[in-house]
Amino acid sequence: MTRARRDRSVVGVDAAVDLPSAFASVQERYLDHLTFERGLSEHTVRAYAGDVASLLDHAVRMRCEDPSDLTIAILRSWLARLHTAGASRATLARRAAAARGFTAWAARDGLIAADPGILLASPKGRRPLPEVLRIDEAAQVMQAAADDTSPRGLRNAAIVELLYATGARVSELCGLDIDDLDDGRRTVRLLGKGAKERTVPVGEPAAVAVGAWLSRGRPRFATLDSGPALLLGARGGRLDPRTARQVVHERLRAVPGVADLGPHGLRHTAATHLLEGGADLRSVQELLGHATLATTQIYTHVSIERLRATYERAHPRA
Repeated sequence: MTRARRDRSVVGVDAAVDLPSAFASVQERYLDHLTFERGLSEHTVRAYAGDVASLLDHAVRMRCEDPSDLTIAILRSWLARLHTAGASRATLARRAAAARGFTAWAARDGLIAADPGILLASPKGRRPLPEVLRIDEAAQVMQAAADDTSPRGLRNAAIVELLYATGARVSELCGLDIDDLDDGRRTVRLLGKGAKERTVPVGEPAAVAVGAWLSRGRPRFATLDSGPALLLGARGGRLDPRTARQVVHERLRAVPGVADLGPHGLRHTAATHLLEGGADLRSVQELLGHATLATTQIYTHVSIERLRATYERAHPRA
């Protein structure tokens, strides 16, 4: 991602505030750090840009003359102002995390003498359990997708099969090249957040669907500009994530009674079904590309809640 491209993308209500030059310069350096050193996505950098701009704007309003003047009192008053303005617990938690990341970086780079963010606590957001498909519902979706043998149908079947088989994010799916697939080992190489690469297994149904797309579907879409992209859009270019999301929604809506969860719902479903099938949490963490095990642990709660619901429906003395 080039500097110019990044600069155009990280513009929002908070990111566009008119900061004094000292603050604007530090913010720019921090965004460069996130973009070029940590390799974060445009969407993530845009979110950080808004959070940091909001914090620095508040600091200016509190009569700070330089980022080195940031204190824990200013950080807390910033969160208090957001709370008064109606920010949710989840928003406050995210903003606090962004502030801690920024002040930790500033302290490491010598821009502030000590890191005030280490003293900043924030409310933990109430994270709702993700909704997932039942195993039989997932099977119905995959079968319905396989029934369409047109070139577009073959591509769409490959999309939903790969998402369910690998637990990939939609951006990871669309970034796949043909040589990311290893037919012999039946694995796929995914490039995740922070440019972290992982190799995950692919089940036989997904491998068959991808093979059908490559042999009978992709040649109908391919143009001189297609390059090595595995999945293609209508004009032959690499499949856009928005199109992939639309395909998943269409495939889910095509099966009566199935919740329209979208691509991330298939990711949640894959993780939950793996745990219900006996996979250990660490393996699921590696499959999903989570940085910490704590992120993956939510799926244990999903499985427990599904077990509880089944028990209440089935046990005569529930």
